[in-house]
Amino acid sequence: MSELPDLTAFVAGLPKAELHVHHVGSASPRIVAELAARHPGGAVPADVDALADYFTFQDFAHFVEVYLSVVDLIRDAEDVRLLTFEVARDMAEQNIRYAELTVTPFSSTRRGIPDVAFVEAIEDARKAAEAELGVVLRWCFDIPGEAGLEAAEETARIACELRPEGLVSFGLGGPEIGVPRPQFKPYFDRAIAEGLRSVPHAGETTGPGTVWDALVSLRAERIGHGISSARDPKLLAHLAEHGIPLEVCPTSNLATRAVASLEEHPLRELVDAGVTVTINSDDPPMFGTDLNTEYAVAARLLGLDAAGVADLALNAVSASFLPDAGKAALRAEIRGHLAGWQG
Repeated sequence: MSELPDLTAFVAGLPKAELHVHHVGSASPRIVAELAARHPGGAVPADVDALADYFTFQDFAHFVEVYLSVVDLIRDAEDVRLLTFEVARDMAEQNIRYAELTVTPFSSTRRGIPDVAFVEAIEDARKAAEAELGVVLRWCFDIPGEAGLEAAEETARIACELRPEGLVSFGLGGPEIGVPRPQFKPYFDRAIAEGLRSVPHAGETTGPGTVWDALVSLRAERIGHGISSARDPKLLAHLAEHGIPLEVCPTSNLATRAVASLEEHPLRELVDAGVTVTINSDDPPMFGTDLNTEYAVAARLLGLDAAGVADLALNAVSASFLPDAGKAALRAEIRGHLAGWQG
């Protein structure tokens, strides 16, 4: 596609929002290596170059195993604060203005970090990131599904009782196979009653039935991944009719073998069905990507010009939980960037 070199520069300068990106999974190789050196003796290499091989995944189960080994490096509140601020620094370099970062408190509290200390660490980093880097962070506290109802109870308790200022939503991550969505209904009901928005993962490595479960049992307002929706015309029509966005992460889907190749990714089918699609990076350093790269991938798969890429960026703003004034300001930035480019 002849326009792609130009689009690379356009995307780099494009103000963006990201809605599906994980806290620990966003740790750059530099930060992972620093944490591994700080806490030696684990499986994670303390060498930046060796991390590329370490982050090569055989399948989704292997990805989860590697991901949890990195989680094990987050041992205290200082680690949490360092990680969070450095993730924001990487976002600022990509012109990400706003991000809803998926945070898994249970992974840290079960390893001995007090819940209050954990919340204070991410909030301190959030405020510093906005003041020093111009990046607005908000939190989605998610249940690690593989840890079961104990994790669900703890996540709901921390979300509802401590309720940090930056918290906007409640999610469900981890493996989908063998982790039915409906069992988490009481915890989502509690979070929704407290004013949090429902954004579970579904339909990444399982079929469209998981997406239906997320919609019916968990009252999902957005779906994390949701790519198997393309296999169910009725579901596609429902998502389009009700304006339920999907948080699509193309390179992640390839890296975890959810799709066999990018050419086989159902992004085109989703868009053609009228579903609102947002583009995201998921666990970017682990997958050797970033949000700019994901926009370039989407542009290639969809055959987009700069205006089409700007529309994807506007989708993310519309699907975000930013207040109306924040949405208006970011939309104006995106449209201004496009006008300047076209001019």
